[in-house]
Amino acid sequence: MTVARISEIGGEAFVFPAIDNLMLSARIYPGRESGAATVLCLHGLTRNGKDFDTLARRLSDRFQVVAPDQRGRGRSAYDSDPANYNLFTQSRDMWTLLDMLEIQRVAVVGTSMGALMGVVMANQQPDRIAGLVLNDAGPEVDPEGLARIRGYVGKTSAVGDWDAAADAVSSLHSTSYPTYGPEDWTRMARATFIETGDELRLDYDPNLTAALDPNAVPPDMWPAFAVLKTIPTLVIRGALSDILSAATVDRLVDQTGARAVTVPDRGHAPDLGETEAVAAIDSFLMSPEVRLRFGGAAVG
Repeated sequence: MTVARISEIGGEAFVFPAIDNLMLSARIYPGRESGAATVLCLHGLTRNGKDFDTLARRLSDRFQVVAPDQRGRGRSAYDSDPANYNLFTQSRDMWTLLDMLEIQRVAVVGTSMGALMGVVMANQQPDRIAGLVLNDAGPEVDPEGLARIRGYVGKTSAVGDWDAAADAVSSLHSTSYPTYGPEDWTRMARATFIETGDELRLDYDPNLTAALDPNAVPPDMWPAFAVLKTIPTLVIRGALSDILSAATVDRLVDQTGARAVTVPDRGHAPDLGETEAVAAIDSFLMSPEVRLRFGGAAVG
């Protein structure tokens, strides 16, 4: 596979200390207007904030966008205790970040693990969440997809060049992105691997797997999702997803009144650059109910 050229990652990078003094990294994409409402982008288990670069650049004409790397991913420091790679510690990190930036209220766009973090945060401080975009995650996880993820996390070997990196992500995720071309796989590879000397390795702590108990019984998350009855929510599902079923989305919409959109030709998870996802996110973030919850922050 021939690697296509892509532009550099945008935004302004900075680091900040978590409560336990672990140094974490984030990028901020300032809005055009002072006091612009903020969108907080939360990535998936083995991903990092670079996944949201295209979305953040597009939204930054109307919003301020913050895209952090969770601990152990991207440019954030690795935690010596893998048990801290959990939704609650990471959500605490996000409150630390928002307080440091003096941001009172955000709309959260979360993919997979990041979506669950958004739900945790909504339960912790609901008045500070203007809206939630849950990308291919919900209160139930299909066992088949969970087994697939556990099967590859931390198991991809280092590669020698970006051609090999693009081939590696393509071989893992081609069924989730059947319409991807070389430029798409290059973009994913650039957000998945990092250069270290003369090789490329996965851009996350391999000890993330230590926090995944293959014998653990998934908790009942439906009670936590009840908060969506009072917070505007958009659920995005990949039509080919093996993580979030259509039945779970239907039940969630029925119980909470959330909006929902299905992205064709996508598995887990849509990259949020798809036409359907772009239209749904724009409509949702500009909706009266989300704008109202942003309070005095400028929107649009």
